[in-house]
Amino acid sequence: MKTLNEFEVRVLGALVEKQIATPDYYPITLNALVNACNQKNQREPVVSYTEGDVERAIHGLRNQQLAFLFEGAVARVPKYSHNFPKVFELEPPEVAVMAVLMLRGPQTPGELRSRTAYLHNFESLPAVEETLQKLATRAEPLVAKLPRVPGAREARYAHLLGGPVQSAAASEASAFSVPAVPASLPSDLDRLAKLEVEVASLHAEVNALKEKLLRACSESREE
Repeated sequence: MKTLNEFEVRVLGALVEKQIATPDYYPITLNALVNACNQKNQREPVVSYTEGDVERAIHGLRNQQLAFLFEGAVARVPKYSHNFPKVFELEPPEVAVMAVLMLRGPQTPGELRSRTAYLHNFESLPAVEETLQKLATRAEPLVAKLPRVPGAREARYAHLLGGPVQSAAASEASAFSVPAVPASLPSDLDRLAKLEVEVASLHAEVNALKEKLLRACSESREE
């Protein structure tokens, strides 16, 4: 499968979410889809896509059979739907997890359990972890476990629809890392001793200038 760009990922996630969460309003119009992509709750990051952005994303998804134009007889305006579970042969728990990962970025299993509640009811944290394990061990994995960043209690998982996430994980980890202290950094005592030497040297230079000035004044009076 071709790697999806960020617009395609957000649009696909919005289509999946709206089908499950608001089935009475699905399939969805272009305007409603733009609003779904740009809504401020349950989205990370919050974006401001235009209709053109969403139309281009729909076009890319349709080329991969992940989305299609709904041709219902009662539709007065074009509406869009998706084929996500069919294309990837996913079960409802897997669809819910993938939707939240697409809409909210990397998540811990605990976050996924609470944030998928409106899409699927996971009875326990192990149930979420089992779903993640299935998604990560497919012939073509759909999720990957990210390295746990320093200070974090749990590792997070990210979807792979946009391609490998190793570089993103590395940069994320570095953002939380503490800069290493150089081994050659002098101690406070070393710095104090160095300052004392510099002060003594300055005093010597000042005294030498004073003596030179006094000699010059003396010679001038003699003349």
